[in-house]
This record gives sequence, structure tokens and C-alpha cells, in this order.
Amino acid sequence: MFALPLGDDAQLRPLEPWQAREFLEHMDRARPYVDPWIPWATFSTDLATAEATLQRYATATAEDSRRIYGIWLDGTLVGGVMFTSFDTASGVCEIGCWLEEKGAGRGLVTRACRVLIDWAFTERAMSRVEWWVAAGNTRSIEAARRLGMTRDGVLRGRYPYRGARHDSEIWAVLAEEWPPAQGPAPDVKAELDRLMSTFLGAFTNTGGGRPDVGIVREVFIPQGMIISNVGGEPVIYDLDSFVAPREKILNDGTLTEFSEWEVSERTEIFGTIAHRFSEYRKSGYLDGEWFEGSGHKTTQFIRTPAGWKMSSLSWDDEQAPSSDIRARQNQKTK
Repeated sequence: MFALPLGDDAQLRPLEPWQAREFLEHMDRARPYVDPWIPWATFSTDLATAEATLQRYATATAEDSRRIYGIWLDGTLVGGVMFTSFDTASGVCEIGCWLEEKGAGRGLVTRACRVLIDWAFTERAMSRVEWWVAAGNTRSIEAARRLGMTRDGVLRGRYPYRGARHDSEIWAVLAEEWPPAQGPAPDVKAELDRLMSTFLGAFTNTGGGRPDVGIVREVFIPQGMIISNVGGEPVIYDLDSFVAPREKILNDGTLTEFSEWEVSERTEIFGTIAHRFSEYRKSGYLDGEWFEGSGHKTTQFIRTPAGWKMSSLSWDDEQAPSSDIRARQNQKTK
């Protein structure tokens, strides 16, 4: 059996029926975190049903239609990734993931999914890798964004679960959009990816969720600087002056269903300093009016005794569909 290192003493390995007991013990730990999003967690409640779940994937692997892999951290199964469908005739496959709490915040899912996507494109000549996700599953949506996927659309009321119908978002990346496997050392790059994901996720309030804008103070050094260069004059914030107005508009109903995500990035690492240039998109309701926007960020990182931190970030928006909306948004966050 192969085992691929993922960094941080983690490995990616096939997950097979003979591992049903270990899978069940893991699922009992993970159930509170994955059950709302992965229905088969509900069906793996004892040894027989856990083995049946893995056997279905083993049979599908032999048919070249689905595959499942586990993520082990320090020798303990903490999550996994899978091809939930694999159609070589059409050149389209779908990947998914799950993780228990112990494995969260380490970039393991992102790294494991990159292995699957690389393999699908380079070894099997697939044309399109999809990511189907429940509209309220913000963690999974953030993972799709980190993988450079684009949201193609939403299927409203697509499936029933626990007495309610749920929307599905469809994200995807095409073979010609997927970068070759190269770049900075994976452990450092994964940490910088995590910092950026945490920063962007701090403002998300989709699905009625409460944003955690204060976490910006945790990803930055205390002396961090954030600069808006959207208008004629740059607006320079320290952390407190940046966080306060955004906490207000994201919680008082001014800015709702808001999210912001990277669509591409280039990261360069030089010893204990790093730089990242990002293209991003954002959307939400501002004063009840839907808007979408995009722009670029440049971010500097430094390695401190407490690990990598952001030291400064600057951004500039591209011309928004409505200049009035952009003007009002800038005014409310100054």
C-alpha cells in the first residue's frame, strides 16, 4: 500500500474495507463535524455499516468509477478525500473531503486534494474536476476556493436531508487552469495558504453565520498595517481601525451574505519573509442590494517565534458593476 507524505507528520493512504474498525472509531469522533454535510456518515454507525461503506468504494475503485483515501495524522485517521465520481468517458470527475476536529487548521485537506487533482489531470487526462457542496458548508466552499476553483452555479433545492431540501453549489477547475506541481516548500506554502484563508474567511457571514473579524489580530503581527488603495488617496489602517467598522457592518445588517475568496495567487518565499500577490472576488448584499466585485491584494509575511504571520496587506478593487455600490461600501468601511 502506498503512503504519500502531506507534511506535519501526516500521510495520505487508500482507505479499504479491512480498516473498517479504525474508520468507525474515526467516524464516531468526526460525526458531529461531518454529519450535516456527508450523509454516509449517518450510515456508518457500527462495524457492519462502516465496512459496507468502504466496500462500496472498493468495488467502485475496481470499476474505475470512485475512490476513497484516508488522511492519517501522527498515525491516527483524522479525515480523508475521495473521488465521489470518476467518468473517464466524459473526462469529468468530482472530489470531496471530510475531517475531524483534530486535523483541522493544518492545510491537510488542501494538500490531499491537490494530490487527487494532479493525478486526475496528469495521469488520467481528465478535463474537469468538480466540487459539489451544500450551500451552507462554508468550510468546504473555502477549500474549493483555495484549490483555485470557480463557482459555476447553484442548484436550488437539489436534495432532501433531515426533513429539508438543500441547495448545492457546483465549483470546478479545468485542466488548462490547473498549475503544474511546483513552487515553494509545501509546509511553508500551506501555512501561508492557511493565513490567507483565515483572513478572508473572517468576513464571511453567509447563511446567517457570524463573522469572526477579530481573528485578523491573530494572523497579523501586532504592528500590522492594512492599506486600501481603491480611491484617489490610500487609506491606511492599523488592526483596530480596520477591524472595528467591519465588525459593525457585517453584524448590523448593512452587509449580508458576504464572502470574499482568492481565485489565483503567486507566492514567493525568501527564508523568513514571503510575498503573495492575489486576485480575489467578493459578493454580498449591501443595504439590501446585491453586488459582486473583484480586485488584487499584495500581502507580506514574516516568520516570527510564534510562526508565520502577516505583516502588511494592500488591496485595490477593479471597477465594480455599480460605482455607486463601491462608493457606499468604501464609505462604510473607512
